[in-house]
Amino acid sequence: TFTRYNPLTFLSKISPAQLLAFSTSSSAATLPVTMERVEEHIGVHKEVSSFVLPVGATINMDGTSLYQAVAAVFIAEALKFDLTFAGQLTIVLTALLASIGSAAVPGAGMVMLVIVLEAIGFPPDKLAIGLALIFAVDRPLDMLRTVVNVTGDATVAMMVAKSVGKMGKPKIKNWDDNLDEVR
Repeated sequence: TFTRYNPLTFLSKISPAQLLAFSTSSSAATLPVTMERVEEHIGVHKEVSSFVLPVGATINMDGTSLYQAVAAVFIAEALKFDLTFAGQLTIVLTALLASIGSAAVPGAGMVMLVIVLEAIGFPPDKLAIGLALIFAVDRPLDMLRTVVNVTGDATVAMMVAKSVGKMGKPKIKNWDDNLDEVR
């Protein structure tokens, strides 16, 4: 690992942010919890987290990019649309660019999927059918995409902090370390 941090420990430390991301489907809504978990429980300096995490919540949409590419290929195959190699490359490129411009709110991926499908010349009549296929399962997929996005943001924050020497010791090591402050 680049940061020499145990991946299971990392995942357990950011699990509250992942749970909130799963329940809200919004990277933006999860941002305060993600920042708190990364700073207090992992040890990323506030200078790094306050820059990397908001930028990541805006443009680092790993889950959204993967989803759009897979969904576009699925729709094309399901509706017998002939996909050439150039069409597949166009899907990957457009999905990547569309995910960067995607809003960090629930349901934004469906709007971007239309752009991806139109980029390969998908017929408008089949476009509506294809979106209907995906729309039925989009909410649970959106929840999972957001977890991937938030996990990626936290990972990048930790890697940037390590590379610039701003990775310190976590202030809170266990869930009950600040229990006295709550009482």
